[in-house]
Amino acid sequence: MKVLTIKQPWATLIAEGYKEYEFRTWNTKYRGELLIHAGKSINKEAVQRFEKYNLEYPQGCIIAKVDMTDCVNVDEELREKLKNKNELVYKGIQDRAWNGYGFKLENVKKIKPIEAKGKLGFWNYDMSEK
Repeated sequence: MKVLTIKQPWATLIAEGYKEYEFRTWNTKYRGELLIHAGKSINKEAVQRFEKYNLEYPQGCIIAKVDMTDCVNVDEELREKLKNKNELVYKGIQDRAWNGYGFKLENVKKIKPIEAKGKLGFWNYDMSEK
């Protein structure tokens, strides 16, 4: 199954249902099931922003399964939509100088963490081993 490694706290925000788009500078045609891997690095400043959510941030493990349903260009309309949805979560995307793509994530299911070493881009993990 395809996996995407995401820095914390963003991986947990996806697993908990607060964040429905993951942002990348690259486009993809991939659609389908995707595992969310929480990378080993953590953005401590961002974690402080989300203190009120009272979340835990596991690292170096797969924490959720989602359906990636779309990959869209981040334009002004999407920036405004996400700002209105949750300005705290989507604060970084409001930077007009940043150009990239939003991976639309739906049907989020948290799973029992599975230790795994992350990689760049999409990578594969055999779920039959677990």
